[in-house]
Amino acid sequence: MKQEILDFVKKYVKKQEWQIGDRINYAGRVYDEQELSNLVESSLEFWLTSGRFTDEFESKLAKYIGVKYCSFVNSGSSANLLAFWVLTSPLLGERQIQRGDEVITVAAGFPTTVAPIVQYGAIPVFVDVTIPQYNVDCSQLENALSDKTKAVMLAHTLGNPFDIAQVKEFCNKHNLWLIEDNCDSLGSEYDGKKTGSFGDIATSSFYPAHHITTGEGGAVYTINPLLHKIIRSLRDWGRDCVCASGQDNLCKHRFDGQFGELPKGYDHKYVYSHFGFNLKATDMQAAIGVAQFDKLDDFTQKRRENFRFLKDSLAMLSDKLILPEHCNKSNPSWFGFLLTCNSFERERLVRHLEDKKIQTRMLFAGNIMKQPCMQNIPHRVIGTLENTDIIMNNSFWLGVYPGMTEVMLKFMADTIIQFIVDKSN
Repeated sequence: MKQEILDFVKKYVKKQEWQIGDRINYAGRVYDEQELSNLVESSLEFWLTSGRFTDEFESKLAKYIGVKYCSFVNSGSSANLLAFWVLTSPLLGERQIQRGDEVITVAAGFPTTVAPIVQYGAIPVFVDVTIPQYNVDCSQLENALSDKTKAVMLAHTLGNPFDIAQVKEFCNKHNLWLIEDNCDSLGSEYDGKKTGSFGDIATSSFYPAHHITTGEGGAVYTINPLLHKIIRSLRDWGRDCVCASGQDNLCKHRFDGQFGELPKGYDHKYVYSHFGFNLKATDMQAAIGVAQFDKLDDFTQKRRENFRFLKDSLAMLSDKLILPEHCNKSNPSWFGFLLTCNSFERERLVRHLEDKKIQTRMLFAGNIMKQPCMQNIPHRVIGTLENTDIIMNNSFWLGVYPGMTEVMLKFMADTIIQFIVDKSN
């Protein structure tokens, strides 16, 4: 009966073809019958928390990134929260991040790269970015350093790796943690290695807009066994026990340990080494991720092809638009195609594209210093954030997700070219 249900599910999937006049979204889910089949199979098993699909998904992701440990969580934002909070654990001794310590980051990006720093009570120190790479300006890192600096937390902007060699050299020189926000960059490479493998901790997001999706979902990666232990503790309520969901007494010492001032032999499943969270995802989400993962290489290749198509098509406008450039030694898995207007108002072009049913997006918070959430938040700023303000005022991006066809991409490019040509005449 189960197989009969899954066979019917595979026949249910319907393909839709885009036509001129339909909306072009900046991102979207690309899937087939396998995702639906996995999802239904998991639901029929009715193991509602993490289980066998989670184990498979975590294992595949860790091997792909090139790290030893991977922990599946309920969102990319939760992954960033967890990745930062891990570094506040007392188990890290002198390297523990304390409230009032400083963390270097950029002001041009997504808020949840910065939010964990603020939420814990550490101090974000903002540096500028470069254009047209839209990543951290490494020349400002030394000026951002103080005797309170404990970590650097940076994202690879829209799939474009930041200069990992320079950032790693800076972190190693000053004994700083590196949190690598890889949420927009799954599949990107730097110097022949996958992004997500360079930081002490790295994160991914599997929101529907991202490189692969589990609906909501994220992951935290590390090669460090102590950090992995803390990750699992904080993800799973702060418990000290390492048993998986539904598992008891893996260590064979469930009732004979001594922990804190608890009675000797207190049930280890209810010993808490941290004040943690519950950030686990469900096995149904992981089941989708397992099927999506098998498509990741094809998705990555398509993103690169779509990016090249737009860049080649818009090269004739390089005096009107600043086109994106990748970092040296990198091979991005592009999340978007970022443009900066340098001879006309962004709003006019964006409104025109939206009127033509071409979805656009800003570079997230623009300059997070100008956002309402930053009012009365302790912070430091290095320099004037000149490029960050340019991005806030003049930049926007278009999608390059694998569901886009050449017809869609050509329509996008032609719409931009025609608009600028008409305005120039």
